[in-house]
Amino acid sequence: MMKKLLAMILTFSLCLSVGAAFADTLTMATNASFPPYEYIEGDTIVGIDAEIAAAICAKMGYELEIADMEFDSIIAAIQSGKADFGMAGMTVTEDREQLVNFSISYATGIQAVIVTEGSPITQADDLFAEDANFTIGVQLSTTGDLYATWDIEDEGLGTISRFPNGNDAVMALVGGKVDCVIIDNEPAKAYVAANQGLAVLDTEYAVEDYAACIAKGNEALLTQFDAALEALIADGTVQAIIDKYIPAQ
Repeated sequence: MMKKLLAMILTFSLCLSVGAAFADTLTMATNASFPPYEYIEGDTIVGIDAEIAAAICAKMGYELEIADMEFDSIIAAIQSGKADFGMAGMTVTEDREQLVNFSISYATGIQAVIVTEGSPITQADDLFAEDANFTIGVQLSTTGDLYATWDIEDEGLGTISRFPNGNDAVMALVGGKVDCVIIDNEPAKAYVAANQGLAVLDTEYAVEDYAACIAKGNEALLTQFDAALEALIADGTVQAIIDKYIPAQ
């Protein structure tokens, strides 16, 4: 009887040891058309958010799985439990805070304006001129969309054309279907580098902080996530990842 009990204890201990070797997985929802924060390289999603998320998960003892989806589907995926957290160059806004919780901020973003060379739009303030009537391309549900809606469309200063991703908005600009595109500065620079005849205005449209979103009610994950992120900010890991993709000018 004692030998059988010892065998059962040993078996249970081995199972615990084997189980401990395999970390659980956390799923991150993102929109992989937002370089350098997230984009597809070969068959892999890479970028600032992908690497910071991987470092956070490793710090917490989890493996990372990334789910690519439309930007405006990310919060719904978090709320429904299809993903554990979202990172997609997402800005904290009051409306979004009603739907999800946010981590501490890990990066600062700038909303920029892309125009064609020779455009009559030479600074961001041109979009607010009294006689302005421009068509502005944005990625659906991003802060570029929100700001342009509040500042321009709601004030009768122009028309907003919404696209499922930034690339579609930029292609509409190239094709003459919109007069400019409002999008985050780093993706803006990447799109301009890839398409001749485009430029980013020197004047910024808005400055904002990026954070990860986590479902309301999941305070345990939020606390653990923030603790790991704070440690990675403190030891320089987060800044090193950002510097890798956005070298100091």
